[in-house]
Amino acid sequence: SGADGPMPQTKEHILLAKQVGVPNIVVFLNKEDQVDDAELLELVELEVRETLDKYEFPGDEIPIVAGSALLALNELIANPTIKRGDNDWVDKIYKLMDQVDAYIPTPQRQTDKPFLLAVEDVLSITGRGTVATGRVERGTLKVGDNVEVVGLKDTKT
Repeated sequence: SGADGPMPQTKEHILLAKQVGVPNIVVFLNKEDQVDDAELLELVELEVRETLDKYEFPGDEIPIVAGSALLALNELIANPTIKRGDNDWVDKIYKLMDQVDAYIPTPQRQTDKPFLLAVEDVLSITGRGTVATGRVERGTLKVGDNVEVVGLKDTKT
C-alpha cells in the first residue's frame, strides 16, 4: 500500500506470479489517501519497482497506479451513475483499468477448436447441487450444449 509500503504478502504475490508464469502485471498502490507526502509515495513506488526487478519482472516498465480503492468504492456506492471525470478517486480506478488494457495483452483464444474445460474445483452448493468450476482452455459453450465429462471413470455425456 502507499501508506505502508510493500507488505510481505506483496512480495509473496510477485514471487507466486513469477513461479506460475504470469508474464505481465500492473500494480495498484492502494491507500494513497493516507499518504500526505508525495515523496513518500515515490519512495514506495521505487521500492515496488526494485522488488519487481528482484523477481525478474521489468520494474521500470510496469505501470503503477496509486489510488484509494475504499474511497472509489464509497463514491460508487453513493453515486452508482458516476462518470469518468466526476471524482478523482474513481478516475484512478479508470486509469488502472486503462493501464491493464494497454499493458496486458489480450490472450489468444482457440474458439475454433472443441470445447475443453479443465475442472479446478467441485463444490456442493445448497439448492444447486454439485457444481464444477474451472478454466476454459479452448472452444466455446452455449446453454443447452452437450458436454462430455472425462476423468478417472468412464466418459459420460
